[in-house]
Amino acid sequence: MDEPVSNQNNDNEATDEDEKEEPQRDFLEEISCPEPGIIDGNMIESAYLEEGQKGEARRLHQLEPVVYERIRTMRLEFKNILRIDHLWMMPNLTTLCLNCNKIEVIEHIGMLTALKELNLSFNYIMRIQNLESLVNLEKLSLFSNRIQKIENLHTLNKLVILSIGNNLIDTLEGIERLRFASSLKVLNLEGNPISKLPDFPLSLFVTAILPQLNYYEYIFIKAETREDAQKRFYRELREIEDKQEREIQAVETEAREQAEAERLASSFVEHLDGQQLYDSFWRDDENGRILMLVGPPAQELVEEYVKDVHELTQQIYGLGLERFGERDEEIKDFNANLYEGQQELQSQGQTQIEDFLQYKEKTFEEMRLKQQDLDQRDEDLEEVQAQLDALSDQFGDALNEMWQSLMSQELCLHEAVEDSTLNFNQKISQLMTSFVEQAQGFFRQLRDVCGHFANNMAEIVTQLLATKMSCNDTNSIPVELRQCVDDREAVLELVDGMMSFHTARVDEREDRMVNRSREFIDDMITTLNKQELDRHRAKVLEINSFMEMMTEALANLPQEVNQEALSE
Repeated sequence: MDEPVSNQNNDNEATDEDEKEEPQRDFLEEISCPEPGIIDGNMIESAYLEEGQKGEARRLHQLEPVVYERIRTMRLEFKNILRIDHLWMMPNLTTLCLNCNKIEVIEHIGMLTALKELNLSFNYIMRIQNLESLVNLEKLSLFSNRIQKIENLHTLNKLVILSIGNNLIDTLEGIERLRFASSLKVLNLEGNPISKLPDFPLSLFVTAILPQLNYYEYIFIKAETREDAQKRFYRELREIEDKQEREIQAVETEAREQAEAERLASSFVEHLDGQQLYDSFWRDDENGRILMLVGPPAQELVEEYVKDVHELTQQIYGLGLERFGERDEEIKDFNANLYEGQQELQSQGQTQIEDFLQYKEKTFEEMRLKQQDLDQRDEDLEEVQAQLDALSDQFGDALNEMWQSLMSQELCLHEAVEDSTLNFNQKISQLMTSFVEQAQGFFRQLRDVCGHFANNMAEIVTQLLATKMSCNDTNSIPVELRQCVDDREAVLELVDGMMSFHTARVDEREDRMVNRSREFIDDMITTLNKQELDRHRAKVLEINSFMEMMTEALANLPQEVNQEALSE
């Protein structure tokens, strides 16, 4: 009796040792998944067609065409996904579940600006990134990944729930940035190294520095708990608040400056609101520097020169802002009318499709009954078959008629948009040409001012040198001007060099305005044409896809009826 027991114990010990030696398997490796891959159109379509419905609702759902713009929820769990892609196909997505995959990088997701819920739990993500543009995101789950630091979440002003437990976060850095996520109410950090630090109550620290939080690790934060936490971390809280205040002020200042810079750049008059152009006249102007050595007489001319140049640059600046306002209104009106026309056609097409789907259900139900009758009859088969064929032909004719109607509407819209864009191009070009021509008039005046100043400088320098010579006071002439004594041509050469340098700066600024105004129109029209072409192609693809789905549904109807009969 003892020996078998002993052998059994030895066997158990060997088994235990084998189990200890076997490496621990990852959660995702325990699950049977398809081959690793990248999100593509086929995966998206398959997931959409297989979503939640059951029975008849599921069958009807699978017969509907896949209109990607109408998809609001997409679940791609346990798909062994390695990389995120092709989500741009669903621009109106509000819920996206990518949990339980093998995703390492958050990417190709920034275009989903309507997204409200994102689940990336149980993946291999190492860094929080590329979420800044998801301005409507309310719920974000990054539970059980490999994230080491909280970052890049402070711009998500509508974020309410953040679950980031069971990661590798081992630093407090970044938690305070969640103060900027003003709507955050629920936070979970359990299971991270930072939550296991001895003698450091992470829950109290989070409660103290995130005043907007109501729940931590799904436990309600009581008022007395918050008060105790703020007392415990009083010094840290004050430092964070002071830093946040400075950052808010800096961000607001930067935003105002950026907005103003963009407005001026779109007006093509940036750096013309002050003395910037005039200052560029003298920068690296060696000839002008030598001429200015004559002293006070030249300084008096310069004061008048500054005033004249400033007045003209202010006129260009004011003109640019005024004409920018006119162009901006024109652009807004065009975009509003374009959007209105597209939405109107979209609504008409959607109504047609919905009406056709109702007709399809009615026709298919009638054909289904005829098919069942045909299968059960032993005589008059030809008559029933003829009725089925007639219904099928009627459906095909109706489908073709709808295709022609939808395509005709789309082609009319496409041509209308092209014509509107052409007219818009002509109108905005006229506005821009008028602005540039008027601005060029001021630039011509600036060149005249440069010439006038140069002529006056030539007279002053010549007169000064002549006076010094008549008084035998050549020693008081600046060394660099002595070469011009008794040599008016040398004086004129200096003056011409100065004038050429100054007018070159005027020419450069004028050319920059002209070129950028031309590029502005070209880029805008190119973008509009590309957007319309992409929209048109997508719409044609959508219409043809719908037709294919309906044709396939008609072809599969007899087989479905047979399967239903067998299942009964």
